[in-house]
Amino acid sequence: MVSSFDPLWAEILSVGRHASSGGYRRYAWSDADLTLREWFRGCAAARSMEVEEDRNGNLWAWWLPRNWVGDPRGAFVTGSHLDSVPDGGAYDGPLGIVSAFTAVDLLRARGVRPTIPIAVVAFSDEEGARFGVACIGSQLSTGALAPERALGLRDGEGITLAEALIRAGRDPGALGADATLTDRVGVFVELHIEQGRALDLVDRPLALASAIWPHGRWEFDFTGEANHAGATRLVDRHDPMLPFASTVYAARAEATALAAVATFGKVLVAPNGTNAIPSRVRAWLDARAEDQSTLETLVARITERARTHAGSEGVTLTVNTESITPIVDFPPEPRARLAAALTHLGDIPVIPTQAGHDAGILSDRIPTAMLFVRNPTGVSHSPTEHATPDDCHIGALALADVMSAWVTT
Repeated sequence: MVSSFDPLWAEILSVGRHASSGGYRRYAWSDADLTLREWFRGCAAARSMEVEEDRNGNLWAWWLPRNWVGDPRGAFVTGSHLDSVPDGGAYDGPLGIVSAFTAVDLLRARGVRPTIPIAVVAFSDEEGARFGVACIGSQLSTGALAPERALGLRDGEGITLAEALIRAGRDPGALGADATLTDRVGVFVELHIEQGRALDLVDRPLALASAIWPHGRWEFDFTGEANHAGATRLVDRHDPMLPFASTVYAARAEATALAAVATFGKVLVAPNGTNAIPSRVRAWLDARAEDQSTLETLVARITERARTHAGSEGVTLTVNTESITPIVDFPPEPRARLAAALTHLGDIPVIPTQAGHDAGILSDRIPTAMLFVRNPTGVSHSPTEHATPDDCHIGALALADVMSAWVTT
């Protein structure tokens, strides 16, 4: 029985969907995000689960065992996030939350009586699409991100996170590390659509995560001289677009040489006029590699080549590190318990992922594990991101089996 998955999924399909692109724009603390937060509360209320919004804006829906006394502790927690990248897909994040509520329904339909608390969680601002730093909610909770730095982050319109929180009726002064995290959470299991084609290539619907590649974001700020696009001789120009373009190509070449990945996906140009030579190009590098040493080498090489290209055009370059997430090796014990609960499904592949997740942030403080659902095309962070209904149902059933085994033994 997975009858609750489909109606739950249908309830959120229109929220934050852009009419022209077909993709989702569910940015943190936007109207779409606030709508989804109310939807989460409604899902919890329909299941008589107590909802809590913690000091960092993360939502928790609690199912406590009968006659439980006191605060939750040692809970089985599952969930993901509700926000999206610009024009992202439907599955990245929400699949884990819909599957979590479905798993709760399945356990209740089976008559399971948990001996430890169960929680469904929606972490705030996982993608970092609005304020530039990923996993803000989980990073704040673990103490990896200082509240002072978080509150000063600005979106593309210059609005700080502090201002966005006030507009959403929240208290920015509440942000900070969650001292109860390690007591309340016994394990966090995040179900997520695979962001790649590993499962499709081996024709398997599910996988367990072994590790998350180290990754980070760096701002490259090329500053030149604005001038007239027609009247300025080529030899008199200090055009920041040229070294930026050369750096994009260099990043691809260096990543290829190191078997890593590097992407410039966000660019701001000033003054951004068709007939004006730019005065400034700000671009953000996303770089990922199999190990920390390779990542550091990759970014150093890209930076060196960017400085060379900037110097040749009389352009200045500043490089700022926005965030670095070290490698995550998921602990073997939780993964083994997941595999044991899923033996009836046959061999479950174990794969690394190049994508960052809240589970990776939390792994430094609490036991974590990840369960991936097949992505038949491998496309993610795109409106065409997709998982079949059958695979989604298999994922929800698998999560329910894991949850049941964990909370009844």
